[in-house]
Amino acid sequence: MLPCVNKKLFGFECMGCGLQRSALLLLQGDLSGAFLMYPAIYTLIALFGFILINSFKNFKNGSKIIAILAITNVAVIILSYLLKLYFK
Repeated sequence: MLPCVNKKLFGFECMGCGLQRSALLLLQGDLSGAFLMYPAIYTLIALFGFILINSFKNFKNGSKIIAILAITNVAVIILSYLLKLYFK
């Protein structure tokens, strides 16, 4: 695993901390553990999956769907980060 540069330099986790471990847990089949490690893992998969599918088959409202998924993803990342800071 790559170390978090932000955590090493400043002493606190960044908004991306836990993504690598979450992806590894997901690959190992631990769906709930992956969510608990990094809640935005599933919104990221949905976003990148739709971008990949949309690149081969252009949907009528593809750009709107991508924008909605991206905004949802950013909201989940920020909310989970703030909750992690608050409850730690």
